[in-house]
Amino acid sequence: MSHVSGLHWVKSSFSDEGGNNCVEVAATQEGIALRESESPAEILSTGSGALSALLRSVKSGLPGRWSE
Repeated sequence: MSHVSGLHWVKSSFSDEGGNNCVEVAATQEGIALRESESPAEILSTGSGALSALLRSVKSGLPGRWSE
């Protein structure tokens, strides 16, 4: 990911009240950035299609390619 400063991070609606136990996401020019609020310097980047496929697989309870 070439540029991470100035990203608009959004916390999961499932976050706890303390705010330090959640996943945050941000849109980038390359796709999607993800981080854990406890370790904000560690950022994972992926494409929106790959993230959508992962979320569909998790919601359906079926393992996807990512679990092989």
